[in-house]
Amino acid sequence: MRFLLMLFIIIPIIEMVVLIEVGSIIGSLGTIGLVVVTAVIGLWLFRLEGLATFQRVQNRLAQGELPETELLEGIMLLVGGTLLLTPGFVTDTIGFICLIPVLRRPLAQWILRRGFARMIHSEDGQPTGFEQRAASSPQNGGRTIDGEYTEHRKTEKGNNNFDQPKN
Repeated sequence: MRFLLMLFIIIPIIEMVVLIEVGSIIGSLGTIGLVVVTAVIGLWLFRLEGLATFQRVQNRLAQGELPETELLEGIMLLVGGTLLLTPGFVTDTIGFICLIPVLRRPLAQWILRRGFARMIHSEDGQPTGFEQRAASSPQNGGRTIDGEYTEHRKTEKGNNNFDQPKN
């Protein structure tokens, strides 16, 4: 929590310093123009990459796979788009890292390898329910249990037929 508080204090100060320095080199109108141009390019890239990532999520789900990388990339796109709308060059740099696929995908893979692996293990190092289900899925060589089911339809009174008293 303190880390986030420090970020919310330090990043705006850094942004102001960078904006003042850039403004002293290229002028205030040039600095404002550059901030607007990065926002417009960022929004265009956000839209383009967002649609591509959404399509990849749908394809992975249609194949019965968990789209963990694509979902993380979607979160990174949201963060990147938000940062690009924030005036400043430091946030724009971080935003473009989140939006450009060549930079975003390796970063997402690294985050998943480092963070997600820890998250799906319990405190004692044992796999959680999520990891156990993923490991036993048919795509990962797990077992499939066959069974039968009976469909219960609603009666005219709106009750299920298994709710009816037996005579």
